[in-house]
Amino acid sequence: MHSSLLVFKNFLYLKIASVLVAICILAYLLHEPLGQPNGGSWLGYTLGVISLILIFFLAWYGIRKRRYGSGKFVLEDWASAHVYLGIALLIITTLHSGFQFGLNIHTLAYVFMILVIASGLFGLYAYIRYPRLRTQNRGEATVGDVWELVASMSSECISIAQNLSDEIYSLVEDADKKTVLGGSFFKQLSGVDKNCSSTIALSKIKELAKNLSGQEAESARKLVTVMARKVELLNRIRKDIKYKAWLDVWLYIHIPFTVALLVSLIIHILVVFLYW
Repeated sequence: MHSSLLVFKNFLYLKIASVLVAICILAYLLHEPLGQPNGGSWLGYTLGVISLILIFFLAWYGIRKRRYGSGKFVLEDWASAHVYLGIALLIITTLHSGFQFGLNIHTLAYVFMILVIASGLFGLYAYIRYPRLRTQNRGEATVGDVWELVASMSSECISIAQNLSDEIYSLVEDADKKTVLGGSFFKQLSGVDKNCSSTIALSKIKELAKNLSGQEAESARKLVTVMARKVELLNRIRKDIKYKAWLDVWLYIHIPFTVALLVSLIIHILVVFLYW
């Protein structure tokens, strides 16, 4: 859905947003205020009202998308409008300000708005890119299938290692117990564990296997093959966790700053009316 919403109904909401922005820019260029352009002129107030309506409309999408199927305005309409009107909001709000910024609540609200829009655009990018990468990474298997296969290989490695030296068995056992998937949020975002116990154990077992012969050498080769496959699957799981983390990370900015924007916007309006 996330890529198709950009072309939804033959770019309907791109056209609506473009017309709205064009009208606002034309009005801004034709307007001749007393002094510098600012939010206190009749055009400034008009653009401010338009911006206010857009902000609450866009914020309502977060509620509306959790009520899928109700109303005539379907979810794809809301999502497509959310993207294009969000970009239009940035332009219209900038015109509303008259490019006058300072250390005040008005500029703070503007900064919050930029953060909300920027994080939203990253969210759109994430939902277009990462679900496809997750599917490619897993192949035909589901996440549950991959986890079950890793568990099965762990058991097989333990079984094979029982026929080898205590040192190799200890490496396999420690790798099984100490291998961690996920970890801190930043580690999830990286998708890499340089200290993976299974990877380290595999490297050490390869070295130890060089000194083996006969049946032990054959068992060691089989163990290395299974462990290498297990490490590969662990890396695929880490990639899946990474893609999922990047799908979620933008929300940690988008939602809190949306709330901050709404609060600062209310204060902005109260201050404007207080000094009107």
